[in-house]
Amino acid sequence: MSARYAIEITPPDISMYRAGNTGVDYVHVFDSGRPGPNVMVQALTHGNELCGAIALDWLMRLGIQPQIGQLTLAFANVEAFARFDFNDPDRSRYIDEDYNRTWADEVLFGTRDTVETRRARLLRPFVDAADYLLDLHSMHESCRPIMVCGTSEKSVAFARKLGVPADLLIDTGHPAGLRMIERGGFGDANSPRTAVLIECGQHWEKSAADVAIDATVRFLEVTGMVDAAFAAQHRRITPPARQRLVRVTEAVVAKTMNFRFTGDYRGLEVFAQGALIATDGDTAWHAPYDDCVLVMPSLAHLKPGTTMVRLGRYAD
Repeated sequence: MSARYAIEITPPDISMYRAGNTGVDYVHVFDSGRPGPNVMVQALTHGNELCGAIALDWLMRLGIQPQIGQLTLAFANVEAFARFDFNDPDRSRYIDEDYNRTWADEVLFGTRDTVETRRARLLRPFVDAADYLLDLHSMHESCRPIMVCGTSEKSVAFARKLGVPADLLIDTGHPAGLRMIERGGFGDANSPRTAVLIECGQHWEKSAADVAIDATVRFLEVTGMVDAAFAAQHRRITPPARQRLVRVTEAVVAKTMNFRFTGDYRGLEVFAQGALIATDGDTAWHAPYDDCVLVMPSLAHLKPGTTMVRLGRYAD
């Protein structure tokens, strides 16, 4: 088995959600009939990240209805999710390419034809209509949850309203392609449209599902979809005393298949300037400054051109 962690959660049966009310499989829109924002929650950006699917399944079973505006719940890369295998769980991450690198106009309106680009084109109208978006993810390594705010200060401010998790991240994007939370107005500092991506913990940990549900409930409360009583009843995680922001300064991208870390790093380790972090053939990666933070290091998807880890520092 490729995973080095016990699989504590089970993929939910989402077949009952295939026929939604939008004309697009596995996408459901709930309209309150009252003025308010257009809010979207997406799960299964990667098919092996089960916690988001568990959170949306939980919401659907509750019969969620927004009190204002409109709420969209979307299961994204369902084809990848459908081939989840307990004996090879990482195989279901995607089919042809990473769905979360396909969100630039030149890709969506171009000629590239993959399972993921076809799915992204179907979901694009819902993403482009959203005022607020929460993208539910998990991580290959066992690391405390991280809220990825893209490159946007407005997303940091929004994450502080949610109050979770303890660690927030502003990064430099991905060289392999545009992520959904950076598309259009989400990545425009002058637009009120706001998106965040939460990494809820290690893929297979039961706690990741609790974090996903808790973050979703808080997101729905802050955006006005549910009232304070609903949120108070269903929150699952005690918020941290404070949230700290990591600002990424650079991405470490593999040049060869010989890329290796110098230790068994899981994420959010802190290094002194000059510390050797990784090697890649004749290339050595050292911490460029004191208190250098490792963000989501992993060899799980090693290939040349892939980001292996991001380096950053706490803003405070």
